Parts: sequence; structure tokens; C-alpha cells
Amino acid sequence: MPAHDGTSIKLDQLLKLTGVAESGAQAKIIIQNDQVQVNGTAETRRGRKLTIGDVVKVGDQTIVVTVELLAPPD
Repeated sequence: MPAHDGTSIKLDQLLKLTGVAESGAQAKIIIQNDQVQVNGTAETRRGRKLTIGDVVKVGDQTIVVTVELLAPPD
């Protein structure tokens, strides 16, 4: 199953794609330990679908979901 479909991406996949997490297991731990905020709200669902403009914060890192992040892989 692809990480993203061109219109959305799952939170755990975004963390892996951007290098915040090295693996799906690490992404799961980060998310379940209340270390992630989406649009200013704590998020513990690793399958949370993100779309353009969503802002994800993990510690001091901020990721804004952009068209480039949602582009299907070649």
C-alpha cells in the first residue's frame, strides 16, 4: 500500500518520509507517547490522514504538509 495517494498521507508515513522516524515502529512509539501535535492538538492516531496545510509538530520540529509531500512516488 502506498504511503500516500496524492491527496492525503497518514501521520506515521509522514514521520518516516520526513526523517522524523526511522521506521514505522519508531513512528508508532513517537505518536503513542503524546509527542505529536497536528494543527495544535495532541494526536495519538498513527493513521490520522493529513492533507495540504496541516501542521505537524514533533518536539522542536515543525512539518507543513505540502503538495510536494503528497506527490505520489514515481
